Amino acid sequence: MKKTLFGCLCLLIGFASPVIGQTNVKKWTLQECIDYAKNNNITLKKNQVQIFSALEDVKQSKADLLPSLSASTNQNIVYRPFIASGQSTVANGYVQSSIDKVYYNGSYGINANWTVWNGRRNTNTIRRNELAARKAELDSAVNARSIEERIVQLYVQILYTHEAIAVSKQSLEASKVNEQRGKTMVDVGKMSKADLAQLTAQRAQDEYNVVAAESQVRNYKFQLKQLLELTETADFDIVFPQYTDAQALEEIPSLATVYSQAMEHRPEIKNALLAIESSEVSIDIARAMKSPTVGINGGFATNTTSMSDKRWGNQLKTNLDFSVGATLSIPILDNRQAKTAVNKAKLQRELNLLDLKDKQKTIYNTVETFWINATTQQSKFKAAQVATRSQETSYELLSEQFRLGLKNIVELMTGKTNLVQAQQNELESKYLTIYNIYMLKYYQGE
Repeated sequence: MKKTLFGCLCLLIGFASPVIGQTNVKKWTLQECIDYAKNNNITLKKNQVQIFSALEDVKQSKADLLPSLSASTNQNIVYRPFIASGQSTVANGYVQSSIDKVYYNGSYGINANWTVWNGRRNTNTIRRNELAARKAELDSAVNARSIEERIVQLYVQILYTHEAIAVSKQSLEASKVNEQRGKTMVDVGKMSKADLAQLTAQRAQDEYNVVAAESQVRNYKFQLKQLLELTETADFDIVFPQYTDAQALEEIPSLATVYSQAMEHRPEIKNALLAIESSEVSIDIARAMKSPTVGINGGFATNTTSMSDKRWGNQLKTNLDFSVGATLSIPILDNRQAKTAVNKAKLQRELNLLDLKDKQKTIYNTVETFWINATTQQSKFKAAQVATRSQETSYELLSEQFRLGLKNIVELMTGKTNLVQAQQNELESKYLTIYNIYMLKYYQGE
C-alpha cells in the first residue's frame, strides 16, 4: 500500500513539474532582448573577430616602421675524397698546406635592415589599416542596428498579436453566448435550426481565429529566439508592457529633423565616409610605388673551420667583421603596375562615393516610410477609436434586440463582425503608430 502511494506521488510530481517550470519561465523585456542579442548573436560575434583581425593589421603596419633584426648560422661538413696530400688551398681567407678529406665550416651573423623612405607607403598603410579597423567596428554596428530593428519589429508584433488574441477571445465568448441563446430560441420555436447552424459556425470560426493568433505568437517568439541564439531554451516569453493610447497620439517628429540627425548618427553613413577616406589613402599608396626606396642595412659576421689550427674561440674573434650600408631603389619601368594601381584606387573611390549616395537615399526612403506610416496610422487610430465606441454601442443594442426577437441572425452576426473588425483596426493602428514613432526616434539617435 505504501509503495502504491509512493508511486502515485511520484507520478503526480512528474506531471506537476512541467507546470511548475512554466510558472518560472523568464520573461524578457525589450532592452534585455537587445542587450542579449548584442552579446550572443553569432553574426555579431563574427564581426568582433573581424575587428580583432583588423587591429592586428594595424599593429603589424606600425611594427613595419621599425628596423628588422635577424640572426643566422650555417654549419657544413665537407668531404673531398680525391685531394692530393700536401696540396695547398684557401679556406676562410687562410692558406692551408695540409687538408683533411673531411672538414667542418661554420658561419655566424646578425643582420639589421631598416626602410628609411618609400614614398610614405608605410605611414599611409598604417592610416589605411586604422581606417579599416574603424570600418570593421562600424560594420558590426550596422549589423547590430539591423538585428535591433528586427527585434523591435518582432516584439511589437508579439504585443499586437497578444492583444488581438484577447479581442478574439472576447468575440468567442460573445459567440458562445449567442449560440446558447440560439439553442434556447430553437427549443421554444423562435429560431430555425439553419440560423442556429450559422451561430455555431460563427463560434467555430472564432475558435479558429484564437488558435491561429496563438500560433502566430508562437512563430514570432520562435523568430525572436533565433535572433537571441536561444536554441537550447524550450520556454520563452516576453514582458507585456501596457502601451497607452497617449503614446500613439504623441507628436510625430518632422521628417527633415529625423533625416538630418540620422545622417549624423547612423553607422551606415559613417562607414561610407570612412570608405571614401580609405580610398584616398589607397591612391596615395599607389602613387608612392613610383617613388624611390631608401634603406639602411648593417650587421656583423664571423666563421670557423676545422682546417685551422687555432681554437674555435680565437677563430670567432679573428674572423669577425662589421658592415654597414645603404640601398637606393629607383623604379624605372614597372610594366604599368603603379599606373594600374592608381587608376584602380581612383575607381574604387568613385564606387565609394556612389555607395554613400545610395546609403543616403536608402536612409531617407526608410525614414520617410516610417514618417508616412506614423502619420497615416495615427490618423487611422483616431478614427478607429471613434468607430470602436460606436460599434460597441451598436452591438450592445443589437444583442438586446436579438434576445427580444426584434433582430434576425444576419443583423446580429453583421454587427458582431463590424465590432471585431473595429477593435482589430484600433489595435493594429495603435501598435503600428507606436512602432513607427519609436523607429523615427531610433533613427534620431535615441
